[in-house]
Amino acid sequence: MKIPKASDADKEYFRSLFAGDPEITIKPMFGNLGAFVNGNMFAGLFGTTVGIRLGDEHLTALRRVQGVGSFGPAERPMTGYAGLPPSWRDENDLTTMWILRAQEYVSALPPKKPRTKR
Repeated sequence: MKIPKASDADKEYFRSLFAGDPEITIKPMFGNLGAFVNGNMFAGLFGTTVGIRLGDEHLTALRRVQGVGSFGPAERPMTGYAGLPPSWRDENDLTTMWILRAQEYVSALPPKKPRTKR
């Protein structure tokens, strides 16, 4: 399974989507980035693709939009996530609206407990 690496420009764009929100933590993920709230990932960068995690209703609605795809490796796309269309990089209002929905959904989940070291 090949994992694409995000370019510096892709990483900068991804970080810009969350600038100024102290509740969000951006962490490296396999050469890419993830955005976390309460320890749970709600958005990620996989190569050039920004993916978001949504509840069933919003996920179904988003997947009906032309250009929306799966998120993650083609062999094992991430369940509950959708990849935003590349054309949305020029549609900040649309991207922001869906990212806020993802953040709201994941913020309502129980905080992730840190792993204990063995």
